[in-house]
Amino acid sequence: MARKKKENPEVNKPEEVKANIIGAGEVVCQPITDTLETNFMPYAMSVIVSRAIPEIDGFKPSHRKLLYTMYKMGLINGGRIKSANIVGRTMQLNPHGDAAIYETMVRLSKGNETLLHPYVDSKGNFGKSYSKNMVYAAARYTEAKLEGICNELFNDIDKDTVDFVDNYDSTMKEPTLLPVSFPSVLVNTNSGIAVGMASNICSFNLRELCETTIGLIKNPDYDIFETLKAPDFIGGAQLLYDRAALEEVYKTGRGSLKLRAKYFYDKSNNCIDIVEIPATTPCEAIIETIIEKLKAGSLKEITDIRDETDKSGLKITIDLKRGVDAEKLMKRLYKMTPLEDSFSANFNILVAGVPRVMGVKEILTEWIAFRTECVNRRVYFDLSKAKDKLHLLLGLKKILLDIDKAIKIIRNTEEEAEVVPNLMIGFGIDQIQAEYVAEIKLRHLNKQYILKRLEDVDQLKADIEDMEDILANKSRVKKIIVNELAKVAEKYGKDRRTEIVYDEIEDIEEVEEVPDYPVHLFFTRDGYFKKITPLSLRMGGDQKLKEGDILISTVETTNRAELLFFTDKCQVYKSKASDFDDSKASVLGDFIPSKLGFEPDEKPMCMIVTNDYTGFMMFFFENGKAAKVNMQGYDTKTNRKKLIKAYSDKAPLVAAFYLKEDCEFVLTSTAGRVLLVNTGAISIKTTKDTAGVNVMTLKKYHKVQAVRFYNEGEFSKPYRYRTKTLPAAGATLSADDTAEQLSLLD
Repeated sequence: MARKKKENPEVNKPEEVKANIIGAGEVVCQPITDTLETNFMPYAMSVIVSRAIPEIDGFKPSHRKLLYTMYKMGLINGGRIKSANIVGRTMQLNPHGDAAIYETMVRLSKGNETLLHPYVDSKGNFGKSYSKNMVYAAARYTEAKLEGICNELFNDIDKDTVDFVDNYDSTMKEPTLLPVSFPSVLVNTNSGIAVGMASNICSFNLRELCETTIGLIKNPDYDIFETLKAPDFIGGAQLLYDRAALEEVYKTGRGSLKLRAKYFYDKSNNCIDIVEIPATTPCEAIIETIIEKLKAGSLKEITDIRDETDKSGLKITIDLKRGVDAEKLMKRLYKMTPLEDSFSANFNILVAGVPRVMGVKEILTEWIAFRTECVNRRVYFDLSKAKDKLHLLLGLKKILLDIDKAIKIIRNTEEEAEVVPNLMIGFGIDQIQAEYVAEIKLRHLNKQYILKRLEDVDQLKADIEDMEDILANKSRVKKIIVNELAKVAEKYGKDRRTEIVYDEIEDIEEVEEVPDYPVHLFFTRDGYFKKITPLSLRMGGDQKLKEGDILISTVETTNRAELLFFTDKCQVYKSKASDFDDSKASVLGDFIPSKLGFEPDEKPMCMIVTNDYTGFMMFFFENGKAAKVNMQGYDTKTNRKKLIKAYSDKAPLVAAFYLKEDCEFVLTSTAGRVLLVNTGAISIKTTKDTAGVNVMTLKKYHKVQAVRFYNEGEFSKPYRYRTKTLPAAGATLSADDTAEQLSLLD
């Protein structure tokens, strides 16, 4: 029997009936702006805010819902379970399909190798991010749990550290953000395409990022380049260092970084093994491009290329013809194929529901503010709980005065509802305390139990006082965050995977041949510098100086020497002797503050000349301290012209010296005391801005006024001014030494 076709009632209605339907058949003219506002904009905002752009905790809503579900399932400490079970439970928070949820889990997993610090500990085939052909298995075959680092995502989440909202059907609560204890937003790569905007965040080394964040907490003007060298990717490879490009990314949040593959040449098999590739391209795209070039005849040096990736990791093998220079071939491949590619950074992040493109420093500042709020809310939560507990124990303490009275009140009360009011009247306690006392079991109504409970009172009072001090003191909150970051860096920090190379910069520098010849360098107190050859110096007359100026440094060296100019703002400006033109004694010379671009009102203190950065620097300060800093601390791989925190800013600098080996110095204080100090008694430090150690004990209102080299035989009794231990006050000049000093002055 044929099934009867279902008729559309609207189609079969007569025309007179249709005419009675309001708006039927009418063509309405609506401005396109109204259509965009009422239809398109809500959709666009939903995609931006609730789907594609990560927030300050480093997660998109889909990531957060999945991880929170796994946390509530107890997968942070327990064993792995089937991924299908996790996906099914996550659908209670995430209204999207199971395929989208599972794909999110795959990307967060350790097996997929997408993230520098994965959040999901996976078992089974989760595919590989560097290969589009290595697809992941179905959810029913794989297993997963949370990685250990997820403890840092969920610590104290139950202590009102973040806000919770209803899920899509209002049957559960879910967090709006996760109280992450490290800047996860920059630890792992994150990308998304919204409507009219996108986000593409590269990953940074966790240890370097934590150190940088600590530096910013301690000093808002901290130079992040000191610790945050460059991005770090899970796939390793090599990053071509370009300071200008990195500065643009760090400052604006936008820019391009060049990555290239890492390879090894197998001489025995005459082949190139590519083991790490840029994170921006799959290995299949590289192989396909090279094959296309082979077919076109552009790469005649190659006989074969194949993918030898296995369980040990990625490996692309390129067989070479006999006699081919592997290094030269790779340079060509870098230019012709995706073996060298660019990562386009776009640090677009949601902050308080508003998308913002921010630089690294601004992102970390926002994260510090977010984490500060989390810590404050956690402390306030613990404080409230401690106060409530103390309140109950204080009520219990009053009961201790007469336990028999409490039992009598309860026994003689006829109605249950009157027990609490009678206890309140009998002991002068409030309703909450009375409810607590009334609920105590009969077996616990003894002096021993109550005294044991009251032992916590003093500790609770101390804890409450401490927590109130934390909430009132911002510096203590900062210290808590710093300590947490240090623990995270120590526990989960890994060595850098992406190698930073400076080949291109070094090649450019090598093209420029610097002639090497002997020169004499002169530097004055007012900051004038002259480089004079020995011939010009012999032919010239007296040194021309500005009125009132004097020479403070005269050095014989070569034209390839490195120059370091220390300033009164604890900075050092680096230059080379070859950067200056040969001069004459009859001219003033180059004015260093202008030549090297000093800051306004910044003055040079001394000039240091070195060729190999061996030895150490000695800094002497007015407060009687001295710092011995390894010279290697001022040697930089990049061509940096300025270093901050070149020495300590805790006290004014008296003098600085560059030494190859230990020697003795004469320290003179304003009190007229003299001290002989051997630098061998001072330990060397690697930190440039170390405050140093006390060497000269000073009385109030006195300071070190001069430091100079000690000349053997200068004092008649030098032992008078030496000491076995430091610090020491020194001694006043003896009559013999005073006379000798006067004769020297004459």
